[in-house]
Amino acid sequence: MAKKSMVARHKKCVKVAYRYAKKRAELKNIIKKSDDMDTRDAAILALQKLPRNSSVYRQMSRCRVCGRPRSVYRKFALCRICLRQSLMRGDVPGGTMASW
Repeated sequence: MAKKSMVARHKKCVKVAYRYAKKRAELKNIIKKSDDMDTRDAAILALQKLPRNSSVYRQMSRCRVCGRPRSVYRKFALCRICLRQSLMRGDVPGGTMASW
């Protein structure tokens, strides 16, 4: 189980990214399509002044059950440990445990 403070920090980061998503998209669009260097530089500076956690790329994928940040399978949004337990219980449809 992950520390509750880390899970809370992750939730806070998700909220910040959601809050600034529209503004970041507008600024990036200005940077991409603007021909005027002054406008582009102003947009770059405005983008740099936004909080770092407002970027979606800084978010880690966490397990929905335990909050573990590593070895999380995107398809199930579960870590390897919780996925194994779910497979043993039969909660994941179509999943089979490998045995050889």
